[in-house]
Amino acid sequence: MPRQKRSDLDFFNAAVELWDAEPEIGYLARLFTQTSLPYKEPKNNPAAWRRVNGNTQLIVRPGVIFGPDGEAVSLGYPFGSIPRLVLTWMSTEAVRTKSRDLVLGASLTEFMRKVGLIKDHELPTGGKKGNGTRAKQQMERLFRSTVSVEYIGDENRQLGAQMSVASGYDLWWKPGSEDDQPSLMESMVRLSPEFFEQVVERPVPVDMQALMLLRESPMRLDIYTWLTYRMSRLKKQTTVPWASLKGQFGSELADTKQGNYQFKRDFKKRLAEVTTVYKEANVDVTDSGLVLRPSLTHVRKSPGFLALERGT
Repeated sequence: MPRQKRSDLDFFNAAVELWDAEPEIGYLARLFTQTSLPYKEPKNNPAAWRRVNGNTQLIVRPGVIFGPDGEAVSLGYPFGSIPRLVLTWMSTEAVRTKSRDLVLGASLTEFMRKVGLIKDHELPTGGKKGNGTRAKQQMERLFRSTVSVEYIGDENRQLGAQMSVASGYDLWWKPGSEDDQPSLMESMVRLSPEFFEQVVERPVPVDMQALMLLRESPMRLDIYTWLTYRMSRLKKQTTVPWASLKGQFGSELADTKQGNYQFKRDFKKRLAEVTTVYKEANVDVTDSGLVLRPSLTHVRKSPGFLALERGT
């Protein structure tokens, strides 16, 4: 059965429970708090897809497979909440273990529970639209895609880097509750050196419980991780213009009056949900854009946080 969406009251009550709870510390590479993956499958399967945040440009290119006729076919883009949660889990494990080699588990069920895609009592579902099928598909797309980061804004200088999230992987599982029995071989992924360096040198702490609550919307996940990062560094009041916000969070919408209106409407709604969870975030929506004021970061230096930093 598909997961039922929370009502507004259920969401608020769950957020209130997190306000005074000890955070469950996770990490995300700083790059993915500033830029992000598509929310939906890009139309017409373009050769490349991008997001822009200030002078930082993220370009994603999908992996390629070969069909029965020998023709190259795009594997498709990683999109939505699943690859975002997988990225956070892998980043967290990389910081915790200090290793590029991550053990995903002996079954798809085990991994989906680790990441928070299903609850402890749930099983992944198979079939074309099953959550297990989608998880496996999105992971393959994520592992086989290529990411380029470019710094724009200086026409006299070209600066950028290219990387993959994974340099290797070995997955031993099938979606669907009947076939998803523990394998004799555990599934593994080896992070690329470039991604691993991004994670361990520039990790941004996040609350995994907050991500679980916000996971039904990829835009909510992006706003939460971005605000958490920005507030950890913000020293003075700053206004982020609507054009900049749209370039970062809504680049698939047309640059038209209707597209801009739709983006503002969607962003305001998702921001309100994020600030219900992250209530310390001191932000205001204005005609000019989003006003950010110095605030407590959502993850403080609790004993649990410090212990994880020390690797104990």
